[in-house]
Amino acid sequence: MATKSKKVNRAWLNDHLNDPYVKLAQKEGYRARAAYKLKEIDEALGLFRPGQVVVDLGSAPGAWSQYLRRRFAPKVAGAGGAASGELQGTIIALDLLPMEPVEDVLFLQGDFRDDAVLAQLNAAVAGRPVDVVVSDMAPNLSGIASSDSARIEHLIELALDFAQQHLKPEGALVAKVFHGSGYSQLVELFKQQFRVVKPIKPKASRDKSAETFLVGIGLKSR
Repeated sequence: MATKSKKVNRAWLNDHLNDPYVKLAQKEGYRARAAYKLKEIDEALGLFRPGQVVVDLGSAPGAWSQYLRRRFAPKVAGAGGAASGELQGTIIALDLLPMEPVEDVLFLQGDFRDDAVLAQLNAAVAGRPVDVVVSDMAPNLSGIASSDSARIEHLIELALDFAQQHLKPEGALVAKVFHGSGYSQLVELFKQQFRVVKPIKPKASRDKSAETFLVGIGLKSR
């Protein structure tokens, strides 16, 4: 059994090291290849602009916050956004795990399912209308489909509830979901709350992965 596990680990490591997005992330200074998933979603839908307020849920290790940080940096002499310097906008990040600081990003560590942590997040938003909520949150999966889908749905429901309370009427929610049991119900939940719902499977998301992203734009009602 251990030998089989070692083979699987070696195969995963080989795929990982040869992954073009892993190499690109190393070259461009991103902490994870996940940055390119958000970049693709942004380029497809034009979600982010300097000056916005964005909440990044499930932010560790910080690649999405890094991408947002660069999007909100002023473009100097035709160059792309900088990883440091002036920031035009507000980024509030939250994760259960610790996250190395990203310049000017406010990071809160705690469990999004915890009322006390949610209260801290609400205090950080401080009543400002939020332009976009992005969620890369995922529960620890047990491999039991019914249990895992319930955990995923619970996190999505919390993210939807937070978006309902804080988003501007024309704001957007980007959330990671998984194909399989419960997926169609999650799409339906999004359709109940947003005028436009788009599922996106970025090229940077591995083919073998069941993950996809649901994007809801424009709240139907408060």
